[in-house]
Amino acid sequence: MTAKLVEETETPRLTAERVFPDLTQEERWRASLVESVLPAIADAAESADEAGALPHGHLKLLGDAGLLGLVVPKEYGGLGGGLRDLAATTYALGTVCGSTALAYFFHCSSSSRGMLPLAALDAGLYDEEEAPVVRAFAEKVLRLMGSDKKAIGNFASEAVKASNANVLIRTTATRADGGWVLNGEKSFGCLSGSADYYLVTARRDDIEGMDSLTLFLVPRNTPGARPRAAWVGLGMRASDNNGLVMEDCFVPDELSLAVPGAFTRATQMSRGSWVGNQIAIAAIYAGIAQGVWGYAIDRTMGAKFADTGKPIASSPMHQVMIGEGEKHLAEANLWLRRQVDLEASDPPLLPKQEVVQSWKLAKGAICEHSHEVALLALKMCGTSGALMGNQIGRALRDTTMGLVQAFPAERGKLDLAKMLVDNEGWAGLTTTDSFTKGGEGK
Repeated sequence: MTAKLVEETETPRLTAERVFPDLTQEERWRASLVESVLPAIADAAESADEAGALPHGHLKLLGDAGLLGLVVPKEYGGLGGGLRDLAATTYALGTVCGSTALAYFFHCSSSSRGMLPLAALDAGLYDEEEAPVVRAFAEKVLRLMGSDKKAIGNFASEAVKASNANVLIRTTATRADGGWVLNGEKSFGCLSGSADYYLVTARRDDIEGMDSLTLFLVPRNTPGARPRAAWVGLGMRASDNNGLVMEDCFVPDELSLAVPGAFTRATQMSRGSWVGNQIAIAAIYAGIAQGVWGYAIDRTMGAKFADTGKPIASSPMHQVMIGEGEKHLAEANLWLRRQVDLEASDPPLLPKQEVVQSWKLAKGAICEHSHEVALLALKMCGTSGALMGNQIGRALRDTTMGLVQAFPAERGKLDLAKMLVDNEGWAGLTTTDSFTKGGEGK
């Protein structure tokens, strides 16, 4: 068989296969659905970044492809994917539009509020009175994402900070007839104003400590719920990351999970980070790096020196940068693949504590290597390529956000050291009274 014939009969390589070359047949089918939406998302990326808003129609595009239910079990109308699928998808979306990838991740992260409680039910962590309430809420979340193809924005982060945790919850839930009244302000969370529902983490004001943490599905048009002022970020500008304000916002019991301690018991079932899928955020930045690197290589291979006719990429300076960029890209992908394997393997490869420790390093390493790739792409393409809205400009700004989002690399290294030396680390989440009483919120 000739080389040409082999090339013609090979199965086309999917974007996700750059990191996951061992996709199963089912995973490859789901990745092909992602591939089908990439051209439309790529076409809108520059105008979306300029406007600072997720393009109208993107959520429908993703929903029509079944991707709003990517990680939802098939019995709830989803595609039945797992963490590998989620990381592969956010990576692929990141190659064309980091903002869309981030908004999509925040939707998909809501699935953990369904999957983790169901796992905790299987583990017997709820009593007979609690179990039906927990199951009803978990299945409601999953059916909305799967069968109903609804977009859900996941809102936990707040502007107030704690010295010992990623997120300090100050938003309150007060008991009312037939439901709960929410008051608070969420500073970070995509799909503000565009999601069908907001998934809100709050604390019951009649309970102290971590057992007060509660979950609520807030329909977008609920009276008292509104986006904060427009967020004019350096990067990831088209993710509708405008925060959420809730003023006497009523949520009925059927859209609430207010069982004391139900949420914290569910998070015990996570394999890695406290919600179990944060590695898929880091995958976005690796995808952005891959996208801008391809752009830079194509640009410098396509442009020729006028005197020799050789590609600009053939200059010694460019070849040094190409070698350096390939190294950073490979290291980002290796960290990403390793962490996904640690969190998704069955049976587990390492104890949870060691998986969490690895995540503390992996997040920062992936984002720093990805940013270095964007910097090298900028240098390779020179002044004529240094435009605000093209792929160079977007990637440079978007990967900069990865240096600070969730936690910087320095925080991860410090936290790992504390875990190794003192068996104590930064908590994923805490509450106002846990913080004021000196609790770790673990």
